[in-house]
Amino acid sequence: MTTPPASPDAERHLEESLASVREALTGLRFGTVALTVHEGRVVQIDVTEKKRLKPS
Repeated sequence: MTTPPASPDAERHLEESLASVREALTGLRFGTVALTVHEGRVVQIDVTEKKRLKPS
């Protein structure tokens, strides 16, 4: 199965989505990054960060 060539708009959206995911991951030590995709496009990025506390 071959994939048709992506339109310039789809390529731009993909690059923007990848940059947003990269930004969400930057500096994240513990946590999750969840992507919501609708009709093949990333429409939402949820970041949940966990803070580790040192025992007292």
